[in-house]
Amino acid sequence: MTQIDYYFATISPYTYLAGTRLEEIAAKHGATINYKPLDIMALFGRTGGTPPKDRHISRIEYRAQNLVRVAKKLGVPFNLKPAHWPTNMAPSSYAVIAAAKDGSGDVGKLCHSLLRACWAEEKDVAQDDVIRDCLTQAGFDANLADSGLLVGAETYAANLEEAVESGAFGAPFYITPDGQRFWGQDSLDDLDQHLAALKG
Repeated sequence: MTQIDYYFATISPYTYLAGTRLEEIAAKHGATINYKPLDIMALFGRTGGTPPKDRHISRIEYRAQNLVRVAKKLGVPFNLKPAHWPTNMAPSSYAVIAAAKDGSGDVGKLCHSLLRACWAEEKDVAQDDVIRDCLTQAGFDANLADSGLLVGAETYAANLEEAVESGAFGAPFYITPDGQRFWGQDSLDDLDQHLAALKG
């Protein structure tokens, strides 16, 4: 079975705008998804990128315009300047890692619930009550928010190292077993076509 390594950040706007399309594509091709949340700011620093706030004004302005355009095109609610961004990504990432290990609910739904909380619902995904609510919405035990924290921290750090070694440099980032890399929510159609060719 084909596996997709999915590197993302729980506060990434473009990951939010990807919605559940990755899950739909994976289901279409019988692929499984390895959810690998990571510290996107650290990834930028390790791969020659620049955090949004430190970019040239031209890039800042373009990003703002583009995010709004994409959200409108996709028909999803989006707040360009959410009340709780940036925030600590680690607690929500640990919850995703614990949920993926637990396997009793829908990890894709959990990820999207966290992202939606940040970018459409004015919630702080670093807060325990928000994380617990997202876990419940996705069919998991809310107590996963407080379990496996050591493993979560180790896996979170390992995901960053794997991303760097695999050639990922942004989020969302998708890598297939044959080493093909796809960056951004706007590359999902290309990923879809590539998976179709692999099945060939």
